[in-house]
Amino acid sequence: MGKRKKPIQFNEKRLFYSIQEVADHFAVNVSLLRYWEKEFDNIRPKKTAGGTRQYTREDILQVEMVYHLVKEKGMTLEGARQTLQTKKDEQTRRAEAVARLREVKKELLLLQGEFDQLHEQQKYSSTKTEE
Repeated sequence: MGKRKKPIQFNEKRLFYSIQEVADHFAVNVSLLRYWEKEFDNIRPKKTAGGTRQYTREDILQVEMVYHLVKEKGMTLEGARQTLQTKKDEQTRRAEAVARLREVKKELLLLQGEFDQLHEQQKYSSTKTEE
């Protein structure tokens, strides 16, 4: 059985994410992320004095673009590199749109939960008044 994705819960207060969290988010090995750092100029997480990688949301977006091209579309590393160079703006817009849509979906699911909860409360209060 392969690794399962564990989506990162982005938080406004949190600026950095560990390499393990990013690897789990994409269900890849940490070593693959380190390799992609060497192969792609756009993946450059910050490193602490001790060498610990710290990924920002922007870094994760860059990894997401490479992941999409290599893992989902099946491109070679060279093909992905060329695509990123020639279509950087287009790929960035698409990845940003997908990220925004995921955020909207999360918000809609939260609203749905709140509406369901209000509906249950309303049903309970209406049955109480009928008695």
